Amino acid sequence: MSLVRRLNWQHGVLVLAVVSALALSAIELLSEEPEIALLIGEPWENMRKRSSASIDPAIAGHFWGRLPKSDARLRFIDPQYGFITPLARYFTVTFNRDGSINGVNMSPQIEPLLLDETLKIVLDLQKQWRNAGWVPIRVEKDPPFADTPEWRSRLRDVNKGGTSYWHAGTQYQVMLVVNRFKDYRHPTEERYLIKLSLATPWTNP
Repeated sequence: MSLVRRLNWQHGVLVLAVVSALALSAIELLSEEPEIALLIGEPWENMRKRSSASIDPAIAGHFWGRLPKSDARLRFIDPQYGFITPLARYFTVTFNRDGSINGVNMSPQIEPLLLDETLKIVLDLQKQWRNAGWVPIRVEKDPPFADTPEWRSRLRDVNKGGTSYWHAGTQYQVMLVVNRFKDYRHPTEERYLIKLSLATPWTNP
């Protein structure tokens, strides 16, 4: 093997090793993010044992909710309709009087975001739902979000914002809401808040 070919081969091996290491680091970083992994209707303790984020026990005989003790993402583990959110700072899981999981209310973000970042999260969630078989409902009044001039104008309007509803068969429903949010840390920027609710269906298609 000539010196040039040997150097090219060694360079190729080095590049491959660096790319592989970066990919593994990204996977490890994602897997290390604290998460709440749950199913609607399952016993609360099943969720606590499965999740890497800490959350307090349910209160027997009460309808109430708990917040994870750290930022956490939601991993909804239904084998057909599952999806994953980004890390959330506001994240409430509610329970029924029998100690089963009732639903989730969360904002899948760490802080209010710029519009481009907001749309990226919202469109990714909608893509996950479509791929898993969720169906948007009430689309004439509340169509799914899209990155269009019309949607951007609507979201920028502090009196409008947007809402989208999705059904997973007759098992689950999600509501996704986006509104302008006045962030006093960034007074000159347009910031947005995303709200996500997950439960058994509470509205008709």
